[in-house]
Amino acid sequence: MLDTVTGSGPAPFAAQLKALVDQEGRYQPKLSGLRLIEGAHDNGLRMTSRLREFEVKDLLYLTRFFGFSSETFSLAVSLLDRFLSAMKIQPKHLSCVGLCCFYIAVKSTEEEKNVPLANDLIRISQNRFTVSDMMRMEKIVMEKLYWKVKAPTALRFLRFFHGHIQEQLGADGKILSLERLVAQLKACHCSFVFSKIKPSLLALALLCHEAREQHDSEYSQKISEVLQSLQQHLSIRDGDLVCVRELAGKCLAAYSTTKCSKPNSQRLRWIISGRTARQLKHSYYKIAHLPTIPESAH
Repeated sequence: MLDTVTGSGPAPFAAQLKALVDQEGRYQPKLSGLRLIEGAHDNGLRMTSRLREFEVKDLLYLTRFFGFSSETFSLAVSLLDRFLSAMKIQPKHLSCVGLCCFYIAVKSTEEEKNVPLANDLIRISQNRFTVSDMMRMEKIVMEKLYWKVKAPTALRFLRFFHGHIQEQLGADGKILSLERLVAQLKACHCSFVFSKIKPSLLALALLCHEAREQHDSEYSQKISEVLQSLQQHLSIRDGDLVCVRELAGKCLAAYSTTKCSKPNSQRLRWIISGRTARQLKHSYYKIAHLPTIPESAH
């Protein structure tokens, strides 16, 4: 299903896919570090998976509050997981690390005019550290990540694969909703278990899960063929894909039964002072709820 041109090298899609996969391996969190976090006891002395999940949810709230893109959030999560897997940090430093990863992602993906001041970020998130503390931590984060910021995230793979599927189905084959898939990915980002999974595998698993959920027989076979072709080119084993697809299904089922799927019941937990409010840009006052995964795949 991935088009190739005999004698003239790979077609643009195949070439882009290979480039992304080659980059992917260089930006993965260290599995050994993630396993240490996973096995840590929640005693307030060591970094745990639960604390990481709380921090990612805070970053999602910040993303929504400022009206930043899904790319910013996905990159921030990638940076956070890479740093946490490489460094043993104390829980008291997690909020500073998380905000630094978020700030790096914002500066890498958002327009310069929309980048907030570091002081505004600290005030809104009600953290007690200073701008100087944040700048020092940002330098540490960048050094430990070898100044490699723009990793190929699961969101990038998801958009890339989705675009390829749409192209293969034709202009009228808008069956798999990208908006719904992106919302599902955000839910998965909030679960630590997906930190250990390659972005390309997670993206493909979400597409496979969504393909099984939709019931349009006109396109189901064609979608299945494209997904199988992608799986082959990514050299993903059937067992691995099924396992991650089922993990995603369980995560999304749990997500749909919690308050975070009901945006009207969620309020921004940060309370800002009148002084801070007067100093913020008007664009900062955006709805700040966790995203609802659309019910329909159309």
